[in-house]
Amino acid sequence: MIRYALKCDTGHEFESWFQSADAFDGLKASGMVACPACGSTAVEKALMAPQIRPSRKRAAADGPVPEERKPLTGPRHPVEEFLRALRRKVEENCDYVGRNFATEARAIHLGEAPERPIYGEAAPEEARELLEEGVPIAPLPFIGPRNTN
Repeated sequence: MIRYALKCDTGHEFESWFQSADAFDGLKASGMVACPACGSTAVEKALMAPQIRPSRKRAAADGPVPEERKPLTGPRHPVEEFLRALRRKVEENCDYVGRNFATEARAIHLGEAPERPIYGEAAPEEARELLEEGVPIAPLPFIGPRNTN
Protein backbone atom coordinates (compact mmCIF):
# COMPACT_ATOMS: atom_id res chain seq x y z
CA MET A 1 0.00 0.00 0.00
CA ILE A 2 1.14 3.52 -0.75
CA ARG A 3 -0.24 6.83 0.50
CA TYR A 4 -0.25 9.86 -1.75
CA ALA A 5 -0.81 13.49 -0.95
CA LEU A 6 -3.14 14.72 -3.69
CA LYS A 7 -4.39 18.08 -4.91
CA CYS A 8 -7.33 18.84 -7.20
CA ASP A 9 -7.43 21.56 -9.86
CA THR A 10 -9.35 23.87 -7.51
CA GLY A 11 -6.65 23.65 -4.82
CA HIS A 12 -8.14 21.18 -2.32
CA GLU A 13 -5.49 19.00 -0.72
CA PHE A 14 -6.20 15.48 0.57
CA GLU A 15 -4.56 12.09 1.04
CA SER A 16 -5.52 8.63 -0.14
CA TRP A 17 -4.11 5.10 -0.04
CA PHE A 18 -3.56 2.99 -3.16
CA GLN A 19 -2.47 -0.59 -3.69
CA SER A 20 0.48 0.55 -5.81
CA ALA A 21 1.70 3.39 -8.01
CA ASP A 22 0.28 1.55 -11.03
CA ALA A 23 -3.08 1.21 -9.27
CA PHE A 24 -3.16 4.98 -8.71
CA ASP A 25 -2.30 5.62 -12.38
CA GLY A 26 -5.02 3.23 -13.56
CA LEU A 27 -7.69 4.66 -11.27
CA LYS A 28 -6.75 8.23 -12.20
CA ALA A 29 -6.85 7.42 -15.93
CA SER A 30 -10.35 5.97 -15.58
CA GLY A 31 -11.62 9.00 -13.61
CA MET A 32 -12.01 7.07 -10.35
CA VAL A 33 -9.84 9.37 -8.21
CA ALA A 34 -11.96 12.32 -7.12
CA CYS A 35 -11.56 15.21 -4.69
CA PRO A 36 -13.65 14.60 -1.55
CA ALA A 37 -14.37 18.33 -1.23
CA CYS A 38 -15.58 19.21 -4.73
CA GLY A 39 -15.73 15.94 -6.69
CA SER A 40 -13.22 17.07 -9.32
CA THR A 41 -11.41 14.24 -11.08
CA ALA A 42 -8.58 16.56 -12.17
CA VAL A 43 -6.33 15.30 -9.39
CA GLU A 44 -2.53 15.33 -9.29
CA LYS A 45 0.03 14.03 -6.81
CA ALA A 46 1.29 16.75 -4.48
CA LEU A 47 4.77 17.02 -3.06
CA MET A 48 4.99 14.74 -0.04
CA ALA A 49 7.81 13.89 2.33
CA PRO A 50 8.12 10.25 3.38
CA GLN A 51 6.90 9.47 6.86
CA ILE A 52 9.47 7.49 8.81
CA ARG A 53 8.61 6.23 12.26
CA PRO A 54 11.26 6.39 14.95
CA SER A 55 12.18 3.26 16.84
CA ARG A 56 10.15 2.54 19.98
CA LYS A 57 13.09 3.48 22.21
CA ARG A 58 13.53 6.78 20.38
CA ALA A 59 9.79 7.56 20.47
CA ALA A 60 9.67 6.90 24.22
CA ALA A 61 12.70 9.12 24.77
CA ASP A 62 11.26 11.96 22.68
CA GLY A 63 8.05 12.11 24.71
CA PRO A 64 4.57 12.93 23.34
CA VAL A 65 4.16 13.94 19.70
CA PRO A 66 3.59 17.71 19.25
CA GLU A 67 0.15 18.66 17.88
CA GLU A 68 1.55 19.88 14.54
CA ARG A 69 3.23 16.49 13.90
CA LYS A 70 0.23 14.30 14.66
CA PRO A 71 -1.23 12.47 11.65
CA LEU A 72 -4.43 13.71 10.05
CA THR A 73 -7.33 12.02 11.81
CA GLY A 74 -10.16 14.36 10.96
CA PRO A 75 -11.25 16.49 8.03
CA ARG A 76 -9.04 19.34 6.91
CA HIS A 77 -11.99 21.47 5.87
CA PRO A 78 -15.64 21.74 7.04
CA VAL A 79 -16.79 20.73 3.54
CA GLU A 80 -15.09 17.34 4.02
CA GLU A 81 -17.10 16.69 7.17
CA PHE A 82 -20.31 17.76 5.42
CA LEU A 83 -19.60 15.37 2.52
CA ARG A 84 -18.82 12.52 4.92
CA ALA A 85 -22.11 13.13 6.76
CA LEU A 86 -24.01 13.32 3.46
CA ARG A 87 -22.47 10.06 2.29
CA ARG A 88 -23.30 8.32 5.60
CA LYS A 89 -26.91 9.52 5.38
CA VAL A 90 -27.30 8.35 1.78
CA GLU A 91 -25.71 4.96 2.49
CA GLU A 92 -27.89 4.42 5.59
CA ASN A 93 -31.19 5.44 3.97
CA CYS A 94 -30.90 4.42 0.32
CA ASP A 95 -30.37 1.23 -1.68
CA TYR A 96 -27.16 1.09 -3.71
CA VAL A 97 -28.06 -0.22 -7.17
CA GLY A 98 -24.63 0.22 -8.77
CA ARG A 99 -24.53 0.52 -12.54
CA ASN A 100 -28.21 -0.40 -12.77
CA PHE A 101 -29.12 3.09 -11.56
CA ALA A 102 -30.72 4.29 -14.81
CA THR A 103 -32.81 1.12 -15.19
CA GLU A 104 -33.94 1.16 -11.54
CA ALA A 105 -34.71 4.90 -11.49
CA ARG A 106 -36.77 4.58 -14.68
CA ALA A 107 -38.66 1.54 -13.32
CA ILE A 108 -39.48 3.36 -10.06
CA HIS A 109 -40.61 6.45 -11.98
CA LEU A 110 -42.90 4.36 -14.21
CA GLY A 111 -44.34 2.43 -11.24
CA GLU A 112 -42.78 -0.86 -12.38
CA ALA A 113 -40.64 -1.15 -9.23
CA PRO A 114 -41.42 -0.32 -5.59
CA GLU A 115 -40.94 3.33 -4.59
CA ARG A 116 -37.71 3.69 -2.59
CA PRO A 117 -34.66 5.96 -2.42
CA ILE A 118 -31.75 4.65 -4.49
CA TYR A 119 -28.27 5.73 -5.51
CA GLY A 120 -25.79 4.32 -7.95
CA GLU A 121 -23.82 5.06 -11.08
CA ALA A 122 -24.97 6.29 -14.46
CA ALA A 123 -23.13 7.36 -17.57
CA PRO A 124 -23.63 11.01 -18.50
CA GLU A 125 -25.80 9.99 -21.48
CA GLU A 126 -28.02 7.85 -19.22
CA ALA A 127 -28.43 10.70 -16.73
CA ARG A 128 -29.33 13.11 -19.53
CA GLU A 129 -31.97 10.67 -20.86
CA LEU A 130 -33.48 10.27 -17.37
CA LEU A 131 -33.76 14.03 -16.97
CA GLU A 132 -35.34 14.39 -20.43
CA GLU A 133 -37.91 11.72 -19.45
CA GLY A 134 -38.76 13.69 -16.29
CA VAL A 135 -37.18 11.22 -13.85
CA PRO A 136 -36.10 13.24 -10.78
CA ILE A 137 -32.38 12.57 -10.23
CA ALA A 138 -29.45 14.53 -8.84
CA PRO A 139 -25.70 13.91 -8.95
CA LEU A 140 -23.95 13.08 -5.68
CA PRO A 141 -20.51 14.50 -4.88
CA PHE A 142 -19.01 11.06 -4.24
CA ILE A 143 -18.55 7.72 -5.92
CA GLY A 144 -20.50 4.63 -4.84
CA PRO A 145 -18.94 2.11 -2.43
CA ARG A 146 -17.67 -0.20 -5.17
CA ASN A 147 -15.39 2.45 -6.67
CA THR A 148 -13.97 4.37 -3.75
CA ASN A 149 -10.33 5.30 -3.81
